Amino acid sequence: MTLTTPLRRRLVNLAMQAIAVAAAFAAVAVLAIMVISVARRGGGAINLDLFTKLPHPFSFTPVKSGLANAFVGTAVIVGVATLMALPIGVLTAIYLNEFAPRRVAFLIALALDVLNGVPAIVVGIFVFALIVVSHGQSGLAGSFALAILMIPLIARATQETLALVPESTREASLALGVSRWRTTLSIVLPQTIGGIVTGTTLAVARVAGETAPLLFTSSLVGDQLHADPRQALASVPLKIFEYSESPDPADHRQAWAAALVLIAFILLASTVARLLAARSRRKLGITR
Repeated sequence: MTLTTPLRRRLVNLAMQAIAVAAAFAAVAVLAIMVISVARRGGGAINLDLFTKLPHPFSFTPVKSGLANAFVGTAVIVGVATLMALPIGVLTAIYLNEFAPRRVAFLIALALDVLNGVPAIVVGIFVFALIVVSHGQSGLAGSFALAILMIPLIARATQETLALVPESTREASLALGVSRWRTTLSIVLPQTIGGIVTGTTLAVARVAGETAPLLFTSSLVGDQLHADPRQALASVPLKIFEYSESPDPADHRQAWAAALVLIAFILLASTVARLLAARSRRKLGITR
């Protein structure tokens, strides 16, 4: 029996919908399995000591141990990286969307996309050869490596938001005699704050768990607590890597706990970024 064309189209449509739904559920299932697995292994080790005590590896006495230096180091490194990447990313996006000729904008956008796809370990090796070889490891070197990874994310997110601002807004400002740069800074840019914050939040979420760049730039550290970025700083991803190879089961539990904290931070940051993106689109009058 031959199927009629409308019936065949409906069947094909239903089949493709089923495949798409199955793929979506598979992606969510992978995330759920990973989060549940990490939570089962590390949830019991999350307590106040994890955030307030210093590490005491291979201790035969009942000394309370934690990862306070790693959390402080990660906050400093990522914070400095954000201060480096945010202005460069925003200014790059402004030039691309508002001032650059079309051919130049295409080349710069292509360069940003390529940079966004460069493996983190390659960035780490580059910063190692550029800075660490001559000046030694430091939190600043680690921040510089992470900033390189953050710039394309911030720039592209800001550029997309700038493109959503109606052209009539710019034309009305220019018609009143306002210069191009003042129109951009005073009229266009304030409408894209939500997009800038979204891109920055996503960039922070991405680099917060990067290990490879920090192995080359800020890994030779002790267990002391300090926040001077001119010295090498401990970080949560490196502690997870270090403790995962430790023979001590207590270290394994703390590694799982730190991984759970990192996943929770990334989930929270991603959720906040999506909410800010939706708010920014509503502010610009985009309903989809």
